[in-house]
Amino acid sequence: VESFVDEVLKDILSKELDISQQVFILPSKRAGAFLKHSLSQLTEKTIFSPEILSIEQYIENVSLLKTISNTELLFEFYQVYKENTPKDQLHDFDSYCKWAQVMVQDFNEVDRYLVPPDKIFNYLSAIKEVDHWSVSAEKTELISNYLSFWKKLPLYYTELTKRLIDKGTAYQGLMYREAVNKLELYLQLHSKERFVFLGFNALNTAEQKIIQELLHQDVAQIYWDIDHYFVDSSFHDAGLFTRRYKHWPYFQKNEFKWECDSYRSKKNIKTIGVPKKVSQAKYVGELLSQLNSSHKNLLNTAVVLGDETLLTPLLNSIPEEIGPVNVTMGLSLKDIPLASLFELLFRIHKVPDQANLYYKHVLSLTSNPFISQILNINETENIAEVHQIISKNNITYIGLDQLKSNFPSNTELIDLLFSSWNGDSLFAIKNCKEIIRHIKNCLSDKREENQLALEHLYRFMQVFNQVEVVISEYEHVKDVKSLYSLYKELLASENLDFQGEPLKGLQILGVLESRVIDFETVIITSVNEGILPSGKSHNSFIPYDVKMEYGLPTYKEKDAVYTYHFYHLLQRAKNIYILYNTEVDAMNGGEKSRFIAQLEAEKIHEIEDVIITPQVRHIDNRLKSINKTDDIIDHLKDLAKKGFSPSALTSYIRNPLDFYFNKVLQINSFDDIEETVATNTFGTIIHNSLEELYK
Repeated sequence: VESFVDEVLKDILSKELDISQQVFILPSKRAGAFLKHSLSQLTEKTIFSPEILSIEQYIENVSLLKTISNTELLFEFYQVYKENTPKDQLHDFDSYCKWAQVMVQDFNEVDRYLVPPDKIFNYLSAIKEVDHWSVSAEKTELISNYLSFWKKLPLYYTELTKRLIDKGTAYQGLMYREAVNKLELYLQLHSKERFVFLGFNALNTAEQKIIQELLHQDVAQIYWDIDHYFVDSSFHDAGLFTRRYKHWPYFQKNEFKWECDSYRSKKNIKTIGVPKKVSQAKYVGELLSQLNSSHKNLLNTAVVLGDETLLTPLLNSIPEEIGPVNVTMGLSLKDIPLASLFELLFRIHKVPDQANLYYKHVLSLTSNPFISQILNINETENIAEVHQIISKNNITYIGLDQLKSNFPSNTELIDLLFSSWNGDSLFAIKNCKEIIRHIKNCLSDKREENQLALEHLYRFMQVFNQVEVVISEYEHVKDVKSLYSLYKELLASENLDFQGEPLKGLQILGVLESRVIDFETVIITSVNEGILPSGKSHNSFIPYDVKMEYGLPTYKEKDAVYTYHFYHLLQRAKNIYILYNTEVDAMNGGEKSRFIAQLEAEKIHEIEDVIITPQVRHIDNRLKSINKTDDIIDHLKDLAKKGFSPSALTSYIRNPLDFYFNKVLQINSFDDIEETVATNTFGTIIHNSLEELYK
């Protein structure tokens, strides 16, 4: 089956247009590499490559503004919030961080859909006025402050947008709004350029306005990537958006390009139930091994991860015989092992000026794989010995000097890890960066083995540098608690991006990266409710009815986006493997996805459904018997001379093996550190005291 990109390029070439003069605009950067490759295959003569942009890059060009980073945006908004809020109603930066992200997201949405900000925010404040929980006629101070905040939203929005535009920056939504305003100017300056939009599905209002204007001016053409089956059906969600766009005035006189008819062609579809998340990654490894031995080439194969946290287990499950692998998706920084180290550091230092260190913090931090590696370089200072001293002496709180005496050649690192940060945010960042340098020096000796870990370190160094620059400029974050809030917000939104050769070998991608690209064999993981589609997550201050009133997207549209992506993956593919988790997990997706039920209900394709379970080896249970040797008999006689305690006899009756391990071999269970005197310890104290007294 011919790919969508090939079909579009053939259509443009058949019109004998100068392809170098076209500007191709795509939903994602990744699709651009495939477009360029297809173009090189289809053109017979040497040409200049056309300009290929993602929609975000194009909007940036039109708006003449630069994208602001998420961190900077938070600080700019706090500056606006601080200047326009009375001191008695002002939240500190730490509390502000908890709601600011959602608020900025709402501003973004309002702008992308060109909703009049004054109208919607005044409407929202009127709703809050009706909604509030106080029944008395006189409003309490809390209620007054609460309502005052909502009334100020239009002011916050206006001041923030003005401040950003004055600096020549914008967040994504504001960029869209400005692009609509500046489109006429842009077209005058780029009168010779011709635009080709391809592979779009869910367009926001600003995008629709811009594309319709370009079509109307006859400087653009648009190609939709959709199947007849989805558009012709009045209820199929995969065609929800495209059915709306068919009514554009432009398509009353011009051809709608285009609807293909590939979905109903013959396909091999297999739905595979696998218990738990990681088992899916392991099974994908087995599946790739089978495909590799039969096809010998996985160039036209894609593994699409419904749940992107499966990336690490998947990379560890890919068989060695599979050649190059191209990963085009980010790994969230919060899922990287190094994140746990800094999480622990912040937890220790959030409370300033602790004279002694809590034993659990000491054990956790010195056991961390990155730290233990450095501390164990010197063989004489074994971490296990330190842990033993703490456990044997039941030390609940340990002094810094005492700890340093146990690691004489690593006192500098111990100081870095455990010395108080004194609530100083800049000092905290400096310390974290110094710890990263120590770990880097340790890992650099075996660079080949530690490539990925070094990449993680580099990315965290970037995050701390970014935070340091912003903190120095804005001065809102003065203590470690606020720094921790900011760090957590950053960690949730930042990714470690993989870079590879997009046209070689097996492709591993997230659902959104699959736009515009077609594959012959597709493996989709985590097709469960709550993941694909993601369900009713409502991360917004704008209620559902207000969104409906102003044409903002709700969960219905969000589900339709996922439906389109899912069916687009199936559209031109021949072999499809759909994996889902058979164990219902409320936190990480629920039952089998409705997409699978829909595929079965359509009855267009025959679907093979299998359940995969791990192989369980048969274990032959036999009674263990231990022969009483002369040594054991002698040992029992020695025990008998001292006398058997009731608990020892009970242990012998209940489980003779326990008695053998504890009393004969004298293997004792690990001693937990007691923070309060346990009942059995208290009993031992009384017994020993009475024994001494009677003697």
